[in-house]
Amino acid sequence: MLYRQIIIVLLLLLNFSRNTVFAQKKIPTKKEVTLVSNQAILLMKEGSYEKSFIQSRLALGKAIQLKDDNLIAGAYNTIAANFDQLSEYDKAFFYYHKGLTYANKTNNDVLKNWINNNLGNIYCFDKKQYEKGIYHYKKSLQYSTRIKDSAQIVFTKLNLTWAYFDIGRYNDGLPYLKYINKHHKKHGDISTIVALNMLNGMYYNYKNDTEKAQFFFKNSIKLGNEGNEKSDLSYSHHEYSKFLLKNGDYKNAYKNLSLFNSITAELNNEERLNKANAAGINLEIDEYKREIDKIESEFKTKEYVLLQKQSRNKKIVIVVILILLFLLILFYISSENAKLKQKNKLKDLRSKAQENMINASINGQELERKKIASFLHDNISALLSSAGLHLHAHTSQNQSSSEEIIKTKAILEEAHNQVRDLSHELMPSLLARFGLFDALDDLCEKNSNSILHFDYSSSVERKTRYDEDFEMKIYFIIMELLNNTLKHSHAHHARLNIHENNDFLDIDIMDDGKGFDSSKFHVLEGFGLNQIRARINNLKGTITVDSKLDSGTRIKIMVPITYQKKIIRPVFQSQ
Repeated sequence: MLYRQIIIVLLLLLNFSRNTVFAQKKIPTKKEVTLVSNQAILLMKEGSYEKSFIQSRLALGKAIQLKDDNLIAGAYNTIAANFDQLSEYDKAFFYYHKGLTYANKTNNDVLKNWINNNLGNIYCFDKKQYEKGIYHYKKSLQYSTRIKDSAQIVFTKLNLTWAYFDIGRYNDGLPYLKYINKHHKKHGDISTIVALNMLNGMYYNYKNDTEKAQFFFKNSIKLGNEGNEKSDLSYSHHEYSKFLLKNGDYKNAYKNLSLFNSITAELNNEERLNKANAAGINLEIDEYKREIDKIESEFKTKEYVLLQKQSRNKKIVIVVILILLFLLILFYISSENAKLKQKNKLKDLRSKAQENMINASINGQELERKKIASFLHDNISALLSSAGLHLHAHTSQNQSSSEEIIKTKAILEEAHNQVRDLSHELMPSLLARFGLFDALDDLCEKNSNSILHFDYSSSVERKTRYDEDFEMKIYFIIMELLNNTLKHSHAHHARLNIHENNDFLDIDIMDDGKGFDSSKFHVLEGFGLNQIRARINNLKGTITVDSKLDSGTRIKIMVPITYQKKIIRPVFQSQ
């Protein structure tokens, strides 16, 4: 039986080696590369970005092998378009420029048109560098005019109009607006019509023609609602609100501004959802990016190495087969042990990878919490307070206040309170100002109620401060454990004890609840304990869970303390 298996393996090796030699000699055809490129584009349109990246990278390698500038430019354009769809605009910007470098060496005006237009979009709407964006839009217009693509001409002139109007250069944008008004019925779509009506409204608002501006703004909003064009509709409400505010219609201006904020929030939620769906492939996308960056620079080296390998392949295959005859027998004897070791190793690697992913996600969340809380407190809250003070000063100087001012004052006060509460929820002010121990004492007090009471005790001086990042991580770990106690324990009494022990922080959490089988700790996903263990491992600490059914739960955590970094100031000696 073993003899037959060896013969089969040898035959497969011979066949594989022969096919490898032929495959290495084979140069892809232009038709094959085009087929792979088209498949990458189709996958991108279907939203399968990861698969599209794989096909694009494959197409790029084959195109470089053919030294076909047109195919190389097309591959880079598809890679950039994928990043564009994932809102990774810096990466999209980088690859659009690489694609344009190769496209400019060709006669493919269609591709040059698209790349210039996409670069114009990124410059204008993402980087806010309008002059560069307008330059690329005009280049796109040259190519679309040369290929006589009427629909693309209308589309590019619409972008130019929008760019000029966005920076207040209405006279520069007017010739393009007139052209679109004349030709959009034949070559435009619902999105073009919505945007066009808005642009007409903006122009007549600039010309102080109230009647025409009102007509076009209302028509833009109506068509946007009918065609479900959220992006253009949100801009229409925004520009219409500015028009109404300019003409003293504050009530309707506020109404349209609210609609703009609502639709913009929906669009932002959709974008965040798209990013969340794409987050799972971000690591692989970064890997694809690195490999894409290497393809062009490494190709010549690989081509030279490949030629050398081809000359040695047949000799190597013969030697390898002879060696394999001997190794195959040894492999057969040790295979069972190797399989077992491999399984254990793979399990450890997966566990470590999962832990690293959890920690990376948690660190990112905590950093974002801190940034958002700081921004809300230092910027938004301050602006709302300033607006409230101005309103208060106005109402103090004027005996009678209008209903709109009273409502505005109330809305500002409510917004200020909500921003303050959200800021404190993201990053408790006690933690930032007074430290970990005051914040934990306050946390226990807030979580206590008539059903479950939390006791807090600590042998550490309340004024003791650790590293800011360390305090934040410990606080959120304990908060998560206390939340678990509230949600799952059905306890009446719980206790949190903290003390220092030789540069370690000992944390002890106990409750008299229903408990659980702690031997199944690794499968208790619903309690979030796996994520807590990953956080503690990241801090080089340990966690012990001791619990039995109907006997309560005790969780002990020991973490090495990260102290505040001391600032060493230079000492200058007098001469």
